[in-house]
Amino acid sequence: MSKYPSLCYDAVVMSTVSSKFQITLPARIRKALRLKAGDKVELVIAGDHAELHKVRPNPTAVVREVREEFDFRPLHKETGGRAVEHVRRMRWGDDQP
Repeated sequence: MSKYPSLCYDAVVMSTVSSKFQITLPARIRKALRLKAGDKVELVIAGDHAELHKVRPNPTAVVREVREEFDFRPLHKETGGRAVEHVRRMRWGDDQP
């Protein structure tokens, strides 16, 4: 039993397996799943067929990647740990929403 809910299929589209066992995802599938180059997909074997699912990024992992990529210590030091308030003051001054 799949952990994914069954879907009603709007259309069936076909693709050919290349000699390197690769397929091209038809535009209709790419648009329906909102896929772009570099996105991760998951293939799940479900009996006699495979299901393709877009992998959604783990929010915790995204935050971890951003924190590793950027050094926020100078901003933390400059704002006394109140970066959000600092940015709001910079944007709106005293007219904060």
